[in-house]
Amino acid sequence: MTATLAPVRTSAAEAAPRTHSVTRPAPAMYPSFASYVRARQPVLLRTARSLTSNPCDAEDLLQTALAKTYVAWDRIEDHRALDGYVRRALLNTRTSQWRKRKVDEFVCDELPEHREAPAGDPAEQQALHDAMWRAITKLPARQRAMVVLRYYEDLSEAQTAQVLGVSIGTVKSAVSRALGKLREDPELRHTA
Repeated sequence: MTATLAPVRTSAAEAAPRTHSVTRPAPAMYPSFASYVRARQPVLLRTARSLTSNPCDAEDLLQTALAKTYVAWDRIEDHRALDGYVRRALLNTRTSQWRKRKVDEFVCDELPEHREAPAGDPAEQQALHDAMWRAITKLPARQRAMVVLRYYEDLSEAQTAQVLGVSIGTVKSAVSRALGKLREDPELRHTA
């Protein structure tokens, strides 16, 4: 039985294992991309400026959108629609930036005064509350359930539809009819 010896490696480059990785082609690989950018950059920059108020931000936005376009260059089938593709990349990038933006806090010398709404008479508030419940109890059971879920339980239309096992359109129309009946209720008109 003969033993096989591994070859001796003399440098770090030779010692590093060779892996097959997918690399993106260099810009020289896409001369059509470079010519597209040279030809269309002024128009695309105007579009980017319409999306931001700062010219420097517009340039950054365009650069990011063009980088995304470059990455997808070989997957874009119709190069006649490149302007639309880049515009969509500009819009999507700007939307992502807007969603991720940080809310700034500003320091001021004085705190703004918190003005509370004048509290109404508790007896009047209770009378209005009671009149509202009496009007709600006059509604048909299905409409009453939808109004209670939507406005007292603060569920969305989709959540209300799911709880009751109906479509969202049914919730919308039934709640609309119920609110119309509540607006016409003489006791609520008189109380308001």
